[in-house]
Amino acid sequence: MILAALMVALTLTAQTQYLPLTVAVEDLTEPFPETAKAQVINKLNQLLAKQGIASLDNNGQFVLTIFMVPQDKDVVAGPPMQIVETMDATLYVADVAQKTVLATASQTIKGVGRSETRAYMDALKHLNTNSPAMAQFIEEGKAKILAYYDSEAPRLMKEARALAEMHDYEHALSVVMVIPSQCKYYDESLQVGLDIFHAYQDYVCVQNLQKARMAWAAEQNATGAQKAGEYLAQIYPDAACYGEAMDVYKEVKAKVLDDWKFEMKQYQDGIDLEKQRIEAARAIGVAYGNHQQPITTNMGFLR
Repeated sequence: MILAALMVALTLTAQTQYLPLTVAVEDLTEPFPETAKAQVINKLNQLLAKQGIASLDNNGQFVLTIFMVPQDKDVVAGPPMQIVETMDATLYVADVAQKTVLATASQTIKGVGRSETRAYMDALKHLNTNSPAMAQFIEEGKAKILAYYDSEAPRLMKEARALAEMHDYEHALSVVMVIPSQCKYYDESLQVGLDIFHAYQDYVCVQNLQKARMAWAAEQNATGAQKAGEYLAQIYPDAACYGEAMDVYKEVKAKVLDDWKFEMKQYQDGIDLEKQRIEAARAIGVAYGNHQQPITTNMGFLR
């Protein structure tokens, strides 16, 4: 998952700005079909993309969401019979930790279909993400998120360092690596994050190298090679013990020959190494956040 997030991040254009803003939509109740949730999330991501923003989607404290309330339903005689649904759609940028609304915008949307489900799906197609009001809504929310990080970044860096001292590296990276590049403390916070990432690399290397050696010593065959490979795959090229890990890799490779389809983790050629380190550190923090309590459980105050 971390590698996939890294590859996606590296393909983003230089103009795209990361923002620690999670796109989250509560499970929609009947008569909304299941596919409606995916469609709504896609619309919200389109809205961010139009403003040059890439959501870190780290299940953090800032959320972009929408609530849709049915207002009216008309049945038009056929044939074929048509159902016309009218809904109020209200969008929010909110701080779920402080339970405050940072920005809001509303639209009335209407859909037509031969069933209630089709009418709802048609209405969602008419959610307008191109209007000046939508652009202003996102800019207002973005400005308030940046103001938060300009104010809180020193505290967050201190918190991240304390977590790292307790070897809680993933948590530490989730705190510091989401500080946006537009924040006045970004360069300082980035260095803190990279320092923590380097410590994390060394820590992970020692832990997984020991496990790989034990797995290989227990079974010097294809099974043992597979188990050892699962640990070696988690070791980063910058880690202090990477050379020792390569020695284990070569030993296993010489024993099982072509039966072992595995290569050690490498950075990609032709891509700035520092950028790859930054994205890898950020991906670890995002992955940690995504394993925490779903953000949708904290959005009740918006209703």
